[in-house]
Amino acid sequence: MSAVVFDDKTYHVDSDGFLINSNEWDEDFALGMASSVGLTAGLTRQHWRVIHFIRRTFAELGKCPLVYQTCKMNSLRLKELKELFPAGYLRGACKLAGISYKEGYLGYALSPVGDGLSSADHEEKIYQVDVRGFLVDPVDWDEAYAIHKAFEMKMPGNLSNRHWEIIHFLRRRYRETREVPTIYETCEANHIGLDALEELFPDGYHRGAVKIAGLRVR
Repeated sequence: MSAVVFDDKTYHVDSDGFLINSNEWDEDFALGMASSVGLTAGLTRQHWRVIHFIRRTFAELGKCPLVYQTCKMNSLRLKELKELFPAGYLRGACKLAGISYKEGYLGYALSPVGDGLSSADHEEKIYQVDVRGFLVDPVDWDEAYAIHKAFEMKMPGNLSNRHWEIIHFLRRRYRETREVPTIYETCEANHIGLDALEELFPDGYHRGAVKIAGLRVR
């Protein structure tokens, strides 16, 4: 844990710059963090509309809204969201709003998760996952993990070729860069629109596609 200071106020953040306690958030935090996510010219009314939508949804539902919801409720196309937050939805908009997908699992830690291990694979292979169900070590990933994770997430039917194209793209890009690609990069590289991605991964980009690919951003 570390701290940043904006306008004489101290905010506690993790190693990735995400606010640890969302209750510490105020507009000065967003203003102060803006340059760290590539917004050096300040925040416009459109930026604030998205940021406050994320905050409002979190206050009402107790979780970070999916990128699909944020775009639809703010009448934004993915291209327009990218122009507003070039660092990404999670690493840009949500970070400035003091929220991340971790806040989408409030209460989950109270579930009986045992020692954090889940069994998958027909031969009872053991995969170590965190309390939110993300694979701890991406090296442990294989296609059997993806299949069982998708089943666990109640995704309809078997994973299609299009699912696998997205999943393997994420894995390949991570091997090459050691970073999870943003939703913008994934959509552009795979020539897929936001609506089509939502149909493939209804739980969201990070909580769906990235999770099934055995990766995690935070």
